[in-house]
Amino acid sequence: MPGATVYSLESILVDLAITVPALPERGGDVLATAARTNPGGGFNLASAVVRQGVRCVYAAPHGTGRYGDVIRAALAEEGVAWTIAPRPVGDSGYCVVLVEPGGERTFVTVAGVEAGLTTDDLSGVAPRAGDAVVVSGYDLAYPGSGPVLADWLPGLPDGVLIAFDPGPMVLEVPPDRLARTLTSVDLLTLNQREARMLTGAPSVVSSDELDVGLLDAVRRAGVADGAMIVLRAGRHGCAATGGSLGRRVLAVPAPVVRAVDTTGAGDVHTAVLLARLVTGVPVEDALVDAVRAGALAVQHAGSATGPTLAELRSYAEVEGHPDG
Repeated sequence: MPGATVYSLESILVDLAITVPALPERGGDVLATAARTNPGGGFNLASAVVRQGVRCVYAAPHGTGRYGDVIRAALAEEGVAWTIAPRPVGDSGYCVVLVEPGGERTFVTVAGVEAGLTTDDLSGVAPRAGDAVVVSGYDLAYPGSGPVLADWLPGLPDGVLIAFDPGPMVLEVPPDRLARTLTSVDLLTLNQREARMLTGAPSVVSSDELDVGLLDAVRRAGVADGAMIVLRAGRHGCAATGGSLGRRVLAVPAPVVRAVDTTGAGDVHTAVLLARLVTGVPVEDALVDAVRAGALAVQHAGSATGPTLAELRSYAEVEGHPDG
């Protein structure tokens, strides 16, 4: 709907991204080939939403210190609003990201004040019907933020789209908290590794090939009846079922691209999907755009590589007419 807002409760921290020729063995060392510092975590999603011309509000804590300053400057530059004043004590956290030559990344997260969301923090968050709220498994896993979010989500007004991206921390979320969240969501989006972690399902295809059978396994894991499930498969695109798709399974292939860095690609996919859905775009078209956006994002190094609306439209035109 026009004027809709995406409220992001995916906490933002700072990425310390280090490019390595290979991961070091245990107790070993490796010489990095590059390093950079930039906002990450929930910033990937928030920035990608506003680049699609949709309002995004960041509704999680941020700190007083150099990392908090970096985050607020980046939010202001992108045009993302925030609802919570900087914490007077404590800084935002950071994440060490090891990036391998093929673009695969490995994380070590050091939480900061973003892990301490309170009920008072949420008093200024008032989504309306037609808006979306998105949360991540990282925040549900935190002992401070997790219970607050799990209590808050079921009380949101009817018509608010509740989206959940469990991420790689899915097994760190206490089972009762995870179960409550899964029964509250309208949209569950996760990659295949996370789906297998959530369900315990074995891999029946090669590690990156799209495994649509996982959709049924995820549904049986306690997801709300009628919720849409989106299964992301990197270079193989995504598959979805539920929501307005009903029992139909829709597979969306991804364009063939050379991946430079996959950091935040899933966040970009989710951001564009939400941006399209809150503006009334049919889910089939929204998923196609989300896959295209992810393909564009992985061709650039660093986080927050989501395309603008103009870039995505231009890419769609080229993809539709490959011979020019």
